[in-house]
Amino acid sequence: MRLPPLALSLPHALKTLAAAGLFALALNPSAQAETAPKEVRLDYAYYSPVSLVLKHFGWLEKALPDSKVSWVFSQGSNRSLEYLNSGGADFGSSASLSAVLARANGSPIKSVYVYSRAEWTALVVSKDSPLQNLEALKGKKIAATKGTDPYLFTLRALAKAGIEKDDVELLHLQHPDGRTALEKGDVDAWAGLDPHMAASELQAGSRLLYRNKDFNSYGVVSVTDTFAQQHPQTIATVIKAYEQARHWAIAHPDEFAKLLADESKLPLDVAKLQLSRTDLSAPQLTDQDISASKAAAPILVSEALVKRGVDVNQVIDQLIDPSFAKASIQ
Repeated sequence: MRLPPLALSLPHALKTLAAAGLFALALNPSAQAETAPKEVRLDYAYYSPVSLVLKHFGWLEKALPDSKVSWVFSQGSNRSLEYLNSGGADFGSSASLSAVLARANGSPIKSVYVYSRAEWTALVVSKDSPLQNLEALKGKKIAATKGTDPYLFTLRALAKAGIEKDDVELLHLQHPDGRTALEKGDVDAWAGLDPHMAASELQAGSRLLYRNKDFNSYGVVSVTDTFAQQHPQTIATVIKAYEQARHWAIAHPDEFAKLLADESKLPLDVAKLQLSRTDLSAPQLTDQDISASKAAAPILVSEALVKRGVDVNQVIDQLIDPSFAKASIQ
């Protein structure tokens, strides 16, 4: 019996499809099985409580059995981004605007995941401070860690009040040192960051002079462009582990608060206050996040925080990459 032409051509068609598939893999290295890096280095931080969960339970170590997992502590976004830039970390936790600032000034990084959306910064004054509004900060000393979200928050807040940066004295202190300076009376205000801000409120009676949730940027996990090109599957694995930690944190609020308190060596009520201002419900980067970052771009340009001639909007488009997390977020 004569077979239909389609049947006669099937083996040839399969060979053709197989060859085409191999050709597609050759053109798309990220589709091929990558070689696991010998070491994967991540930062952890008190301002990123989910990172504490991930480190505590060792889920990433189990997910990456062929790689050594190393952890480095970040005091603030500036430290995290320095680690990324120097090769001290492959994954860094920072405020999104701090990541924009880093990329705009030459750090080749991509933001791939949102670890939290928190109101983690405000302008803080001591309990006995006579200051009652933003306008009263003119001519005053303000402690702020340059290159971090609280620093950028401060600049946006001052601009809102019509105060130039030169109209105040900004002291570039790391977050814990800024708290100490405020409580000792060495500065008039401090650009606070949780959990230090929550601790100062509860332990020293410090007062939040100015809050603005819209001026708080969301928290992102970033990697270098090179790591993104060479290890997309490892990035997916790390994001899945972050997701496991995020789901645990949401399901176990009391244990989550205790873990943060134990790690940061702060009282439980401080940890609970910090977490009350932390939103873990939306880990996927979105177009709205891109728009929010672009809304803050003018302050980076007007304050000469980025190199002359840099198109900050283009930088943000290059920085924020939602594609890595889409398949990993449950």
